[in-house]
Amino acid sequence: MKVKEIMTPNAKACITTDSLAAAARFMWDNDCGILPVVADGGKVVGLITDRDICMAAAMNNRNLSNIAVEDVISGKVYAASPEDDVRKALEVMKERKVRRLAVVAADGSLQGILSMNDVVLRAQEARDKKAPDLAYADVVNTYKAICAHPLPLEQAQASVAGV
Repeated sequence: MKVKEIMTPNAKACITTDSLAAAARFMWDNDCGILPVVADGGKVVGLITDRDICMAAAMNNRNLSNIAVEDVISGKVYAASPEDDVRKALEVMKERKVRRLAVVAADGSLQGILSMNDVVLRAQEARDKKAPDLAYADVVNTYKAICAHPLPLEQAQASVAGV
């Protein structure tokens, strides 16, 4: 199954110079928790989440109307191509511990969003010993990886050292 078959097309986006207040309002009005951030020409240059906005509100002593989206985003874009297999996109989600990916064309332009919601709604049970294109196990394993707590530093060092 391809990403383009289950993604949310026509995703809303904001621009780097939008304020956090405007981004939050846009999320509220469109019932979403993430916005791709696009620059000139529509290229995706980052993502901003409702959590990012809340943390910026808590960490800055400024009105959200006075903080630009570009001041908060990391500039990292975790993305999939519309032509990618959904399982490849799930691997990116697992590795990066994210529940949503921008879906971008080869030129970097926004094509949509792939969320775990999209994945969950398309997952199926195996029937007649035939594995579906997207199984419940794919969803559960992805969520387990996303939700896994990082090991404490000492534990991680011990496992690397083989102790």
